[in-house]
Amino acid sequence: MKIEIWAEVTCPWCGLGSHRLDRAVERFEHGDEVEVVHHSFPLSSSFPVDETFSVRDALLRRHGMGGSQAEASTRRIEALAEAEGLTPYRVLDNLVANTDLAHEFLAHASAEGKNREAWDAIFRAYFGQARPVFSMDDLVDLGQEIALDREGTRRALTEHRYRRHVRDDAARAQRLGATGAPFIVVDGTYGIPGAQDSDGLLDVLRTAWNASHPLTPGTGADAAVCGPDGCAVPAHS
Repeated sequence: MKIEIWAEVTCPWCGLGSHRLDRAVERFEHGDEVEVVHHSFPLSSSFPVDETFSVRDALLRRHGMGGSQAEASTRRIEALAEAEGLTPYRVLDNLVANTDLAHEFLAHASAEGKNREAWDAIFRAYFGQARPVFSMDDLVDLGQEIALDREGTRRALTEHRYRRHVRDDAARAQRLGATGAPFIVVDGTYGIPGAQDSDGLLDVLRTAWNASHPLTPGTGADAAVCGPDGCAVPAHS
């Protein structure tokens, strides 16, 4: 079974949604037969490059949300993350910026066979440690932590080798019905918008598995059986 999840690096629901998906897969009876692939859904391309903002400023600029409203919204996400074992999870006291280069880094890492490692590392660095993950140096350092070659990473980002790939990733999600992130697709059939809880995700995984693995009747169709109308005795008994 293949599960694809589209996310934005600095989206707090995306980090939490990725964690919830991991928990659902861990609980799934066939979890060892599941492949999870992360994709990019950039949401901050309108931000200036090489300029960072506080989350408070970004919420005010983009959503008109400030003061106690911003505090309550972000602290709620932090509390949900903590309740699910994802701690620390820093949302309000963090920085945001243009993430286009970060997504190019993730595409490069994926091409090097490190899709899962790179997404886990960038979420851990950003939400767990409140580290910036926007500049060339930030990303080259992060790549080294997951055993990516520093110069190879720097060349790929300098040449913008994966810019088109990132755009195509997001366009595919939109064709599948995504209007935001996170967005999950299970077996190319079941689309799940938003950071659904792990119980709900687990239900979808089971439904998808059963749909793609129907039972095949075995031998002994005329064996003795009891039903609502009584018990039948096969002719050969």
